[in-house]
Amino acid sequence: MTSPMLNHVEFGDGTPLLMLHGFTIDHRLLLPLESAFTDRPDWRRVYVDLPGSGRSPRQPGPVTADTVAESLMTFVDKQFGSAPFAVAGISFGAQLARHVLAERGEQVLGMSLFAPPVLPFAQRDLPERQVLERDEALLDSLDPEDLAAFSGIAARQNPEGWAAFRDHVLPGLRAHHQGDAAELARSLMLTTTPETRFTTHDGPHLLVTGRQDHLVGWRDQLALLERYPRMTYAVLDGAGHNVHLDQPGPVHALFTRWLDELDARR
Repeated sequence: MTSPMLNHVEFGDGTPLLMLHGFTIDHRLLLPLESAFTDRPDWRRVYVDLPGSGRSPRQPGPVTADTVAESLMTFVDKQFGSAPFAVAGISFGAQLARHVLAERGEQVLGMSLFAPPVLPFAQRDLPERQVLERDEALLDSLDPEDLAAFSGIAARQNPEGWAAFRDHVLPGLRAHHQGDAAELARSLMLTTTPETRFTTHDGPHLLVTGRQDHLVGWRDQLALLERYPRMTYAVLDGAGHNVHLDQPGPVHALFTRWLDELDARR
C-alpha cells in the first residue's frame, strides 16, 4: 500500500510538535492551542490533516485505524527523520499519538492527550449526556445540519460555544470524505493497544478529559497513568468531548505547563 501525501500546516521553527485532530474533523480543530506559543518561537508546530480529512487525499485500500496509523508514520518519518519531536492529539488523534509514541519510543520527547479513547465504544464507562448551557434563540437560528452537529456534541450550547464550533469543528466536518469516515467508524480502534508494546515512557505527558464527555468519558483514561510515570491527568468540569473549546482557560494553563516541562528537558 502506498501512503498518501498528507496535507499539513506549519507554524514556527525549531523542535517539531506533531498535532493530530479527531475523527471526521481536520487540523483546524487544534488551532486554538496556538495561543500557547506566543512567547515560544522555537517550536515547529505541524498540524496534519489525516487521510480523507481536510485537504489530504483519501486513504488507499481499506480504511481502518491501523491503515491510517501506517500512513501517519510515513508522514512522521518523512517530516522528522531521526530528530526528537513531541506529539499532541485529540480524540482519535490522541489514540494515534499513543501509537506514534509506541513506534518511536525515546525519539518522542513527550505527549499531550485530549479526550483520548481507551476502549471500544461498547466497553467504555461513560457519564450520562449533559448539556450545561442551552441558548434556544441561538439554536433556533442555526441551519438544521449545523444544529444537529453542534447540539450532538457541545456541552455548552451558547454563542461562545457556537463560535468555537463554527470556526474549528464545522469546516472539518464539511471537508471530510463521508464514505471513508463510515468505513473507519467500523474499525476506529487500533488492533494493538499502544501501551502493550512498551513498559513505561518517562517523558513529560499531559492527559485532559471533560467531566461531561459522553463519547470517551474520563474514567477509562486512568489506566494509562501506569505506563506514563510523569503524566499529569486533569478532568475538567464544564467540558464535553471538545474539552479545549469548552474550557479554553484551564486547558491553556495545563498545555503551557506541559510545554514548560518539555523546554526544561530539551
